[in-house]
Amino acid sequence: MAEQAFQVDLRGVVDLLSRHLYASPRVYLRELLQNAVDAITARGGGGGRVIIETGGGTLRVHDDGVGLTEGEVHALLATIGRSSKRDELGFARHDFLGQFGIGLLSAFLVADEIEVVTRSARGGEAVRWTGRSEGSYRVEPGQRDEPGTTVTLRARPGAGELLSPVVVAELARTYGSLLPVELTVDGVPVTGDGPPWRASHRDPAARKRALEKYCEELYGFTPFDVVDLDVPVAGLNGVAFILPQAVSPTARAAHRVYLKRMLLAESVEGLLPEWAFFARSVVDAGELRPTASREALYEDELLDATREGLGDVLRQWLVRLAETDPARLRGFLRLHQLGVKAMALHDDDMLRIVDRRLEYETSAGPMTLAEFRRRHPDGRFTASVDEFRRLSAVAGAQGVGLVNGGYVHDTEIIERLPDLDPDIRLARLDAAELTTTFGVLDPAAELALRPFLAAAQRAVERLGCEVVIRDFDPASLPALYLTSRDAQFREELSRARDEADELWADVLGAVGATSGVERPQLVLNHRNPLARRVTSLGEDGPVELAVQALYGQALLLGHHPLRPADTAVLNRSFIGLLEWAVHTPEAPQ
Repeated sequence: MAEQAFQVDLRGVVDLLSRHLYASPRVYLRELLQNAVDAITARGGGGGRVIIETGGGTLRVHDDGVGLTEGEVHALLATIGRSSKRDELGFARHDFLGQFGIGLLSAFLVADEIEVVTRSARGGEAVRWTGRSEGSYRVEPGQRDEPGTTVTLRARPGAGELLSPVVVAELARTYGSLLPVELTVDGVPVTGDGPPWRASHRDPAARKRALEKYCEELYGFTPFDVVDLDVPVAGLNGVAFILPQAVSPTARAAHRVYLKRMLLAESVEGLLPEWAFFARSVVDAGELRPTASREALYEDELLDATREGLGDVLRQWLVRLAETDPARLRGFLRLHQLGVKAMALHDDDMLRIVDRRLEYETSAGPMTLAEFRRRHPDGRFTASVDEFRRLSAVAGAQGVGLVNGGYVHDTEIIERLPDLDPDIRLARLDAAELTTTFGVLDPAAELALRPFLAAAQRAVERLGCEVVIRDFDPASLPALYLTSRDAQFREELSRARDEADELWADVLGAVGATSGVERPQLVLNHRNPLARRVTSLGEDGPVELAVQALYGQALLLGHHPLRPADTAVLNRSFIGLLEWAVHTPEAPQ
């Protein structure tokens, strides 16, 4: 059987373009501008003009580019996807914005008929090509005196607004304001002096003010700073605007990207590294590849290298800021510390900035990690905010410096500090260590309290807790619940075993059997008046209820999770103490 050629349903192709490839029919003008600029590029010689005329629902785009011969018209305008023929005719050079074919088809999004009148700079007569959306076209002699091309569109029903003078002027400014050609719409110039970041100014301060104004017009905010971007491997240059207010690290940063000075899209994601969520950029790139719709960037090795290069530029800006303007850096860190912390996880320069410049929450007030280590050579850190809050006052009162490492990236950063200097020591706090700093009672007092301690231990024995009495600050704290990391692990293991099925319960039980027997401690503060009154309760007093109440209060004040058994004991001790307080002996009969 003889081979057959595919039959292309042009209406179906147009529907595919409008519904699935392009985000909006507004891109039709960008595609026409791309073809016009590419024709000017192919002719060479620099300069060139693109003239757009509107009126009466008709749009005309004139260019003085290379033009097409009749053979090229058949080869380029009446075929879809024939890249080899484009290459043969010289229209596939990498310095062109787009390609003929699909780009021209986008005009069918707003018109049922496309008319192209063209004359080649290589010689020959003018040619008129007329294509219709149902799939037919005709080629006939045209009328044009000079080389170049004119594309004419007449609005299809419902698309008149897209070809109106106001909308066409807006689209031309949006897509083509930076093009290196003279572009006018109805006689009004659209192109100016090129990219604002490449304009000449009398001094750096004037340039910065001009770029800040550009940012205000573009994004609606005055930037914290302006950073020049340059990645030669991608032919990329531009500027990054540092946001003047804090933003969520999960927010998707969108950037304005031009390819060879034609706008690709206003909201391109993934151009900068994820940690650089504090910057919005405007760039022009000569080598990056667009996707088929030319509304996003193609993910490839070059884009990866570009992203890495842009990250290096921003990192170097921060290093310079640390060296030349520490006060301004502190202002930046207050706004965007999460981004810098994310960089510090794998970058030593950023880690030094975080260590020396970023203030952390400590038991002695806000200070940098470097300053904390200087003041507290044997300091510790906590891995959770709750642990810091329940222990910072107690640790500080005992002279043990404590850093809150519970916020995003903080623990990882602290643990990475020895990468900068092996002598840096900042260990994680084991809460059980604090008991070694507490004062012990004199032997006589401890001997007198043995009966109470025995009764107190019975009160919390089934809760897996050990009762001890110590003397420590702050005196306002009656009791403190301390659990070591090993004890915490055993408690979590116990909860997991209770919730697991029989098989996993046996496995977890075997793991638990290999662990130590260290238990959490309820530390009663002998310096606290309430705690001393509880320890002086006689045999007839509510020792069990009072100790269980102190246990429950210590859990609550320390933000410890409450098990069902803890909640039951807390409720029972409250009701029991209330009944004991209001109880009156019955009068004799």
